[in-house]
Amino acid sequence: MQLTIICGSHRNESQSERISKALTDRVNELSLFDSVENLSLAGNPLPLWDESVWHGDEKWRAQLAPWRAALKASDALVVVVPEWHGMVPAGLKNFFLLFGPNELGHKPALITAISAGQGGSYPIVELRSSSYKNSRICYLPDHLLIRHVAKAFTGDDPDGDQHLWQRTDYCLHLLREYGSALVKVRDSGVVDHKQFRNGM
Repeated sequence: MQLTIICGSHRNESQSERISKALTDRVNELSLFDSVENLSLAGNPLPLWDESVWHGDEKWRAQLAPWRAALKASDALVVVVPEWHGMVPAGLKNFFLLFGPNELGHKPALITAISAGQGGSYPIVELRSSSYKNSRICYLPDHLLIRHVAKAFTGDDPDGDQHLWQRTDYCLHLLREYGSALVKVRDSGVVDHKQFRNGM
């Protein structure tokens, strides 16, 4: 079982990156997955979508190949998303334009939203409402919301960290079970992305 953690911030040395690394360490500590791959949008490694991506453009193919390979090999995903002005960052929205059912379809994903303050809920709603239709990504009913992220998992708030780690562990165990279960769905022969390429 392979897990991929997607860091949805464009910024270098972001809190999203720190939380992604903390989740990677926790998954390894708990031995929940055989391997963990980290894909970061820091520095905007993926160009903005244009229609040539669908016409076999060699530049696009080379650019996306390692990302496609990592995502296809994944059995489950964590999407770490910061709240920027109450929205999902543009680079993460772009990610969902570039990768679809072949990479993400019928794979469970844990949304982990972060906020510098008391917010953070809007990106959860946005991802649940607009990123799943054609990608067929399957968001867990549960999600993580890390508020006042600069203090989270730093030791500055031991009581808050303890509660947050308990919730994190629960969600990661849940993700592991969904990952195992949805392998059967993908292998069942029922999934048909050729005839039913787009969601409704």
